[in-house]
Amino acid sequence: MGNRLKGKRALVTAAAQGIGRASALEMAREGAHVFATDVNTDALASLADEGLQNIEVFALDAMDASSIQDGVARANPDILFNCAGFVHSGTILDASDEDFEFAMDLNVRSMMRTIKAALPGMLERGSGSIINMSSAAGSVIGAPNRFIYGTSKAAVVGLTKAVAADFIAQGIRCNCICPGTVESPSWHERVTALGEQLGSRDEALAQFVARQPMGRVASAEEIAALVVYLASDESAFTTGHPHIIDGGWSGQ
Repeated sequence: MGNRLKGKRALVTAAAQGIGRASALEMAREGAHVFATDVNTDALASLADEGLQNIEVFALDAMDASSIQDGVARANPDILFNCAGFVHSGTILDASDEDFEFAMDLNVRSMMRTIKAALPGMLERGSGSIINMSSAAGSVIGAPNRFIYGTSKAAVVGLTKAVAADFIAQGIRCNCICPGTVESPSWHERVTALGEQLGSRDEALAQFVARQPMGRVASAEEIAALVVYLASDESAFTTGHPHIIDGGWSGQ
């Protein structure tokens, strides 16, 4: 247990699994009072099994404005980690208006709503750290068959920079994280889906790993370590930037 976030209140969306879950746990271990939220309340409830007394869990639908307002009012966060998102596959020729709207609503508009709800409290206190989940795909490099996802995640970078610029003199920091491939339940679903197309899950797994120069994908805990850094006062001079953590994928 550490104290890098002692006295801070942190709100996390999509905290039931993957990066959101790992980040909620790591922030709690560093002393924050964490409000872990998700629509998957069954998976969210398992956070109680970790034995940390400074985690509260409750349902929050990142696509519902009133749910966001209620959740932010309950948490009154010093730290906001927007982790909710969805990965669509395919090129622009595969993209439907419905899928595009869904991705922009969940991957981008939800962040606008949570930030808009959390900012008044942060401004009143004169401090706050907002962390948005972007991706190396779309915002840093063009990843094949990720048209909708890449477009939405590039928008997150623009959103992040705009918020950072508007409130930089008022104690508010806003950064985003751009991971490469991360092991998570949603990633395993994508591996399985690709495996069905290729006729081999092993081949699908090999394709995902092959694009990573390190020869492996990241763990959720590795991304969570960056979340804690950006949430903490250690990054007090850091705002308005996409933080790439992709195992060298975009550096090839």
